[in-house]
Amino acid sequence: MDFLFIILGLGLLVLGGDWLLKAAVGMSLRLNISKIIIGMTVVSSATSAPELIVSLKSALDGFPDIALGNVIGSNIANIGFILGLVMIISEMKVDQSFYKTDWPVMLMASGLLFGILLYDGEIGRFEGVVLLLSLVGFIIYLIKYQNISPNSIDLPDEIQMKIPLILWFLAIGCGALYFGSELLIKGAVNVAEQFGVSDRVIGVTVVAVGTSIPELAASLIAAIKKESSISIGNIIGSNIFNILGVLGLTAIIHPIKLVDTRIITFDIYWMLGFAFILLPLVLMPKKGFLDRKAGILLLLSYILFVYLTFA
Repeated sequence: MDFLFIILGLGLLVLGGDWLLKAAVGMSLRLNISKIIIGMTVVSSATSAPELIVSLKSALDGFPDIALGNVIGSNIANIGFILGLVMIISEMKVDQSFYKTDWPVMLMASGLLFGILLYDGEIGRFEGVVLLLSLVGFIIYLIKYQNISPNSIDLPDEIQMKIPLILWFLAIGCGALYFGSELLIKGAVNVAEQFGVSDRVIGVTVVAVGTSIPELAASLIAAIKKESSISIGNIIGSNIFNILGVLGLTAIIHPIKLVDTRIITFDIYWMLGFAFILLPLVLMPKKGFLDRKAGILLLLSYILFVYLTFA
């Protein structure tokens, strides 16, 4: 029954995130908000809604290790699992933005989270404000100083909607996210208790991969079709938003106090390692490209991480 809760919860999170995305984009276009603003804020926020809802609900329900492990595990899975699979299927060209903004900001965000946790083992409201303001500053910088064409922003097809339909998608999307998070957290906690593993282990593996399913599906479909719209920038952007946005907002609403120290003595080092290794992989052996060999390396590294997590 607990595994059924997890599966149903993940399904509702995926559907809820998709419905919320449609409603958010539809409403934004109704309000004549710039396509660039929508792409960088509304879309990224909606696609990270599963991570946000699960982390927030976990923190409020007294499971901070799931809240924190969800984000750290998602960032590890995004690079090691999702990006690794995509690179195995299709070679990936890296844009100049990777060197100028994407990779440095992801590394700085990861380092900032590491410093906060190392200081007192807690992400308080003040630290949450710092994280969230850092995200706002990053978005403002991108919009103001990066030459981003509105035509380069991919939005869902279902964008021209009437207000009643937008409100309907908003309502069922929020409802699906709420009940999906309830089922996922309940099932994950029960499974952890049955098998004698910690909330942290479930958070950085099962819950983390589950909340990353939308990114996995989109990336794999694009890779199979050999489309260039899904790039390394999408994965890195998700990691940046997870740290600065998801943890920032969660900590403002409810501070996240570390319980399992393995998060800062083991998990976060893997997150930092996966973030750092992207630069050498991009530079060698063929600068500006991520090939199948690099994908295999990332995927094997992720499998090793999961094995050592449960060991």
